[in-house]
Amino acid sequence: MSEPHHNQVTYHDLEDKLDEYKGITKWIRKSRINFAVTHETTVYKSLIKDFWNSREVVEVDGTETIRGRGNDLYVVVSVEIHNTVLQLSDDPEASFSVPLKCPRGCLLRMRCTVDILGKQLNKSSLPLRYKF
Repeated sequence: MSEPHHNQVTYHDLEDKLDEYKGITKWIRKSRINFAVTHETTVYKSLIKDFWNSREVVEVDGTETIRGRGNDLYVVVSVEIHNTVLQLSDDPEASFSVPLKCPRGCLLRMRCTVDILGKQLNKSSLPLRYKF
C-alpha cells in the first residue's frame, strides 16, 4: 500500500559525495523540516488509536487544541506544540493558506486521472498507493 521506505529518517550525505542528490540534501539541511525528517521517534500504533478514538477539540488559553487519551494520560496537541517538538521555527502569525498550484502540482505528479482544475476531487481518481 505504500513504499517500503516511507516514514524513515533521511540520510544527509554530509560530504556531498552523491552528486545526483546534492541539491535536495542541501535544501533539506537548510529547510525548516530538517530536524523533523532527520530524527527518529518511536511511535506506537496502540497509542495513536487510543488518542484518535478519544479525541476532542477544546480551547486552551484562547488556542484551539486537540485533546485525547493515550496510555491513560491526557495528551494535548496544538500548532505550537508541533512547531516546538519538530523545531519547525514557524511564525504563529503566518498564513495557513497554500497556493492552489501547489496541490495541483502534487496531484499531477501522483498521476491523478481527473480534471485537477475542477471544484471537487475524489480519492478514487488517485493510484492505489495514494488513496490512503
